[in-house]
Amino acid sequence: MAEVTEMLIYLQAIPDPPEQQRFRRIYDRYRDLMLHTARRILTDPQDAEDAVQEAFFAIARNISSLSDPESSRTRSYAVIVTERKAIDLYRRRKRQEALSLQEESYGLDFPAPSGVVAQAIAKLPPRDREFVILKYAEGYTNRELMGMLDLSYAAIHSIDHRMKQRLRALLREEGMEV
Repeated sequence: MAEVTEMLIYLQAIPDPPEQQRFRRIYDRYRDLMLHTARRILTDPQDAEDAVQEAFFAIARNISSLSDPESSRTRSYAVIVTERKAIDLYRRRKRQEALSLQEESYGLDFPAPSGVVAQAIAKLPPRDREFVILKYAEGYTNRELMGMLDLSYAAIHSIDHRMKQRLRALLREEGMEV
């Protein structure tokens, strides 16, 4: 019953019936994966549920950019937005407890990298690695990323620039000229 009520709340944010249907497919397909992702980061099951709810609200706000619920782009977005919401909640909880935050490294699960470039990408901080996957592997534009990640154009540009610098440095360490 709770899932039905939850679904109705999300659907109220989406006025277009085809987009509502697309959201339902995303919800049904990725809810368990998103919950698993949040539980990897948050120990409290209720916190994990809260992070998944926040992630679904973000998906509902950006449903127009998610054209195919079964695509790897949509799966990547669902996982990344869940990770970001879980990490944000984790940080809020730690601030409330007045403890120093020691950010843990969480990223997408993807096959062990092969090749120098893939290994360098795997060494990037989680936020940069997620950005590389969304922008360069999945093909999202800066405008789409602005809405999906709730960041300004300047922040997207800064992340892109900083990530490229780090990647160049890592590749140089491996002896590649870039």
